Amino acid sequence: MARLYGLRTSAFNQGIKRNVARFPGDFAFQLNRDERDLMWSQIVTTSAATPAGSRANSSQIVTSSTASRRGKAYLPWAFTEHGAGMAANVLRSPRAVEMSVYVVRAFIRMREELAANVTNLKRLAEIDRTLLEHDSALRSLWQRLQPLLAPPPEPPRRRIGFHVGNG
Repeated sequence: MARLYGLRTSAFNQGIKRNVARFPGDFAFQLNRDERDLMWSQIVTTSAATPAGSRANSSQIVTSSTASRRGKAYLPWAFTEHGAGMAANVLRSPRAVEMSVYVVRAFIRMREELAANVTNLKRLAEIDRTLLEHDSALRSLWQRLQPLLAPPPEPPRRRIGFHVGNG
């Protein structure tokens, strides 16, 4: 987040600490040590997998200089949509305002995508239900048609010769 808002991490964290009342648990929270270590292991893996001479992946949150100086001593913050917007209001730099608009638009787009997925899932459920109904109707129809599609039984053959009896 600090990088998004064009600030040093220490300045960003200071702004958050000075306004901690604006960041309840559903806006922002600090990762615990296990979560931080998991994040670090993923970052190291990403850094090691990056070929020499190529640009760093955007998922690299911590640079090697930060990691070597104080890296694991601090627990990183995680922000929800509202926490990211609140951070922009607290920081008040031109870059923070610009990024606030960017973050809000990103969350709007994400919400639209989720809504589209929900709509598609509902439609697929309707189609599935309709297909099951049609499948049942087709099975019933097939069972009724099956006797009609079978070849007619052969009429009994007349026996050759003289027969006494039934007429």
